[in-house]
Amino acid sequence: MTTSAPGARWSPARVRTAHLAIATIFAVHGAVQGTFATRIPWIKDHLGLSAGALGIALVCPAIGSMLTMPLAGRLMHKLGSRTALRLLLGMWCAALSLPALAPGLPWLCLSLLVFGGSAGMADVVMNAIGVDVEEHKGKSIMSGLHGMWSVGTLTGAAIGVPAAHAGLDGRVHLGVVSGALVVVGFLVCAKVPDLHPAPEEDAPPRFALPPRAALVIGAIGFCGVFAEGGTADWCAVYLRDIANASPAVAALAYTAFSCTMATARLLGDLAVRRLGAVTAIRTGGVVATAGGLLVVLAHAPVPAIAGFALIGVGISVVVPLCFAAAGRSGPNPSQAIAGVATVTYTSGLVAPAAIGGIAGASSLTVSFGLVTVLTLGLVVGAGVVRPAPVKVAGSPAPAGVAAE
Repeated sequence: MTTSAPGARWSPARVRTAHLAIATIFAVHGAVQGTFATRIPWIKDHLGLSAGALGIALVCPAIGSMLTMPLAGRLMHKLGSRTALRLLLGMWCAALSLPALAPGLPWLCLSLLVFGGSAGMADVVMNAIGVDVEEHKGKSIMSGLHGMWSVGTLTGAAIGVPAAHAGLDGRVHLGVVSGALVVVGFLVCAKVPDLHPAPEEDAPPRFALPPRAALVIGAIGFCGVFAEGGTADWCAVYLRDIANASPAVAALAYTAFSCTMATARLLGDLAVRRLGAVTAIRTGGVVATAGGLLVVLAHAPVPAIAGFALIGVGISVVVPLCFAAAGRSGPNPSQAIAGVATVTYTSGLVAPAAIGGIAGASSLTVSFGLVTVLTLGLVVGAGVVRPAPVKVAGSPAPAGVAAE
C-alpha cells in the first residue's frame, strides 16, 4: 500500500496535519469503547440478563473482530485508506447505539458481533495509516497514538459514569454519543492520508492466514495483551482475595494499572526514539516482570497495587510497536497488521478465562505467575520487532531503525 504520490516527501505542515488527524481518530475509536463499558450494567438490567448470559454476549465483540479483520486489507485496496476508514469508523461509532436497542439476548449478541466486527476492521485501517504517518514523520509515534486511544476510553468513561449515575436511559446516552462521534469521525477522516495500492499490487485475498512474519510478531503481542487483559479483569479480585484489601482499595488496582499504562503510552515514543523498538520492549518486559513478581510475592495491598502499576508501564509499548513492525514487515501492511491484530485480539479473549481457569484449579497467585512468565517472554523475544534494513530512494527511514 502506497500513498497517492509514491516516494514523495510530505511537507512538515502535511505531516503535522496527518499526525493530528490520525491521533484524533484513535481517540474517537477509544471513546466508543469507553462509553460502551460504562453502560454494560444498564444493558444487563434492562434485558434482565444473568451474569452468565452477559458473559456470553460480551465474548461476541472479540469474535466479530477476529472474523472480519482479514477483510480490512481488501477493503483498503479497493477503496483507499481514507474512504475505508470513513466507512468503518462510521460503522463502529453508529454501532455503539445498537446494544441498547436490542430486545433480548440473541439480538444483543448479534449487535455486539457487528460492534466488534466494525471495531476490528477500523482498528486495522487506522493502524496502517498510523504506520504510514510514522514513516513520513521519521520518528516513532505509534505508542502515542495508542495512548490517545486510552485517552479516548477515559474520556468516554468520564462522560458515561455521571450519565449512568444520573440514571440516564442507555438508549438516549449511547444514541447521542454515537451520533456525535459519527460526525467528528467523518470530519476528521478528511484529513488522514489517502493510501492507494501500487498499480502492480495484487488485491489481498478475502480471507487468508496471516503472513509468517505477522505471526512471529503477533506472538510478542500475544504476551503483552495476555498480561493486559488478565490484569484488567482480575487485578481487583486479586487485591480482595489474596491481598485482603477492601473493595474500595481493590478498585485502585485497576485505576493504577490503566492510568499508568495510558501515561506510559503517551510518553512511550520518547523511549522508542532514544532506545529503539527492540530495547524499548525488552526494557518494558523487565519492568513488567518485576511488577509480576511483586504481585505474586505480595500479600498486602500496597505492594500488589505497585506491581500492577509496573505491569501497566512495562507492557504499554508492546502492542503499538508490534503494529508498527507488522506494517513494515512486508509488501502488504494492512494484511500483516490484520494478522497481528487477530493474534492479539485472540489473546485478549483467552486471557481472562485462562486466568480464571488456572485460579479455579490452583490459585490466583499461580495465574499471575503465568502472567509473569509471559512478560519475561517480552525480554526474550523482543528482537522480532526489529525492522529489516530497507532503503527506498527519496523516502525517510522507518522510525526506530537506527537506535537498536
